[in-house]
Amino acid sequence: MGKKRMINKDILFIVLLIFFVFSIPQNAHAKAIPLPNLNIDIGTSEDPEDVVSSIQILLLLTILALAPAILITMTSFTRIAVVLSFMRNALATQQTPPNQVLISLALFLTLFIMLPVFTQINEQSVQPYLAGDISQEDALKNALAPLRSFMLRQTREKDLALFINYADIDVIESYDDIPTSVIIPSFIISELKTAFQIGFVLFIPFLVIDMIVACTLMAMGMLMLPPVMISLPFKLLLFIMVDGWNLLANSIILSFK
Repeated sequence: MGKKRMINKDILFIVLLIFFVFSIPQNAHAKAIPLPNLNIDIGTSEDPEDVVSSIQILLLLTILALAPAILITMTSFTRIAVVLSFMRNALATQQTPPNQVLISLALFLTLFIMLPVFTQINEQSVQPYLAGDISQEDALKNALAPLRSFMLRQTREKDLALFINYADIDVIESYDDIPTSVIIPSFIISELKTAFQIGFVLFIPFLVIDMIVACTLMAMGMLMLPPVMISLPFKLLLFIMVDGWNLLANSIILSFK
């Protein structure tokens, strides 16, 4: 009975509070709280400059949306990320280092390796365009030239010939005649092949350690003990003794011509 009386009192208090709030007279001169109003209209324009500006903004947003793909496919990021992934798998350290650390390391190594290319793009394309010395088409052409040169230096002729053949390009007098749409896929598969070759070399010393540990445990009759548990400390010791991260970064940098 006591609980029911408390509940009834709470209900009565809430009803009286609501009645009190709605019974307060409204001030006619009170200022209403302004609410934002947003309108998006699509109409016609009589000024051609407005249309050109809108198209430029649309193209800029498209380029920004494709920036991750451009970073992955047209720079050294692919090779570095694959090699670092092979390194972690060879060590058999599961998720150590984590993916965020490996991707961050690959990103900054990419920026370090691509710095001369980015500097050339800034000097030949960005700064002249901002100064008004060249047009937008010339700026895009000048920005693409250093990237094409970098990709061609890393691309194998066999991979390049594969896509040229399927693109039905008959006469090529120089590398300038090769379309960028042919260079990019050729560059990607060349980078993957190089990354897999480096990964194979990385696996060899750690594979030897695994074989030695497995044979030793089998000779001792310790078949129930996982060899990975015993070989992991020796892998880490070998990696530390040879200063693995320094050696790996040095090898990645030297692999780019």
